[in-house]
Amino acid sequence: MQIILLEKVVNLGNLGEVVRVKDGYARNFLIPQRMARRATTSAVAEFEAKRADLEKAAAAKLAAAQAQGEKLSGLTVQISQKSGVDGRLFGSVTNHDIAEALTKQGFPIEKAQVRMPLGPLKVAGDHAVSVALHTDVLVDVTISVLGDHS
Repeated sequence: MQIILLEKVVNLGNLGEVVRVKDGYARNFLIPQRMARRATTSAVAEFEAKRADLEKAAAAKLAAAQAQGEKLSGLTVQISQKSGVDGRLFGSVTNHDIAEALTKQGFPIEKAQVRMPLGPLKVAGDHAVSVALHTDVLVDVTISVLGDHS
């Protein structure tokens, strides 16, 4: 299916590009999320008329993400979890737990924005985690997992 992108999509393209994607990806994800529209001639003409407004909105969204990224950069978040004597956790610290801790500190983050390349944290100690605030803004945060073996 031919679609026109209404915002930058990772591994697909930038705002305004006409790309070909699988029908299900467009129908079930991109179009309902308002990231894209079908690339009909009328939709392309309508997009060109609104292009300046969409680019301005995208630039504002990027600037807001960069401002939040500067505040969030280098932050250390402490999460307490039950653990054994050897420091291994009973359970794990997931992206949901990290997003919840960051939200409590005044940074509204969704769990999908937390990138954990090594999977959930299962050992007490300091761990580096990335937070994707925008497709172009990736911030590193230190998660300090405190083992509570009481």
